Amino acid sequence: MNAYVFPGQGSQHPGMGLDLYQHDANARIWFEHANEILGFRITDVMFSGSEEDLKRTNVTQPAIFLHSVVKAKTMGNAFQPDMVAGHSLGEFSALVTAGAMEFGDGLKLVAARANAMQAACEAEPGTMAAILGLEDAKVEEVCAGIPGVVPANYNCPGQLVISGTVDAVNKACEALKAAGAKRALVLPVGGAFHSPLMEPARAELALAIQTTPIVDPRCPVYQNVDARPHRDPARIKANLIAQLTAPVRWTQTMQQMLTDGANKVTEVGPGNVLQGLFKKVSRELETAAA
Repeated sequence: MNAYVFPGQGSQHPGMGLDLYQHDANARIWFEHANEILGFRITDVMFSGSEEDLKRTNVTQPAIFLHSVVKAKTMGNAFQPDMVAGHSLGEFSALVTAGAMEFGDGLKLVAARANAMQAACEAEPGTMAAILGLEDAKVEEVCAGIPGVVPANYNCPGQLVISGTVDAVNKACEALKAAGAKRALVLPVGGAFHSPLMEPARAELALAIQTTPIVDPRCPVYQNVDARPHRDPARIKANLIAQLTAPVRWTQTMQQMLTDGANKVTEVGPGNVLQGLFKKVSRELETAAA
C-alpha cells in the first residue's frame, strides 16, 4: 500500500519550489493563485529569500504547505495514495491532497494558523527541546513532575521533543540528562508549539476550522492527535482543532500505517526528514521523495 506523508515546519530551505515554478506551467498557476490568496508574493521569499526570511512563521508554514501541495498536484495520476499523513503543519497538506479540503481553504487556514501561533508565541514566550536516547515513558514521567513542560512531538523511537516555558524546558533538560538522555537540545523555535501555551491560537483557529468545508477524503488521513486513520469530516475537524495544544504522535502514526499495510512511503514536499524517521521504525521499508 502506498503511503504519502507531508513535512512540517523545519523542512524549508532557500529556493524551495523554484524548479517546479520554472518547469511546470500548472505549478506556476497554483503558485500565482497562492500569491493572490495570501496578498503578498510568497513565491519571492521561497525562491530568493534567505534562511532567516523563511524562518518567519507567517512565511514558513504557508511556504511548506504550498510546496507540498503543488508538488502533489504536478504528479497527476501518479499520485495514488492508499493513506496519507502529515507532521503537524503537514496534516493540512495531507488533507488537501486527499481531497478533503479545497486548496484555497487549506492555504487560508494555514496562514491563519501561522498568524495565531505567532501571536501566541509573542503573548507568552516558550521554547522546545529535542530529547535523544531516552524511552518515551521516562520523558513523560520527568515532564509530569515539572509544571510548564509537556511532551510535544513523538518523532521516532528515542527522539521526543518537549515544549513549554523557557524555565520549565531548561529544568526538564537537566533532569532528563540526569535520567540518562544522550542529548537534550534546546531548539531554535519561536515558541512552545503543541503545548498548553498555544491555547490562544487553538481558540482563535477553532472557528475558522469549524466553518471551513471538509468532505470525505479519497483515502484515510492519519491524524496527529491520535495516530488513527480518519475519514469522517466532523472528527477530522475536531482533531485539527485539538492538534495545536496536543502532542504530535508521529512515532505512533508511522507504526500504525505500517501495521495497516503501508509498504512504500513517499515524502511530498521540501526535505527528507520524514523518510529518515520511517527508516528508524523499519529499515526494510521502501521510502522515496516525490
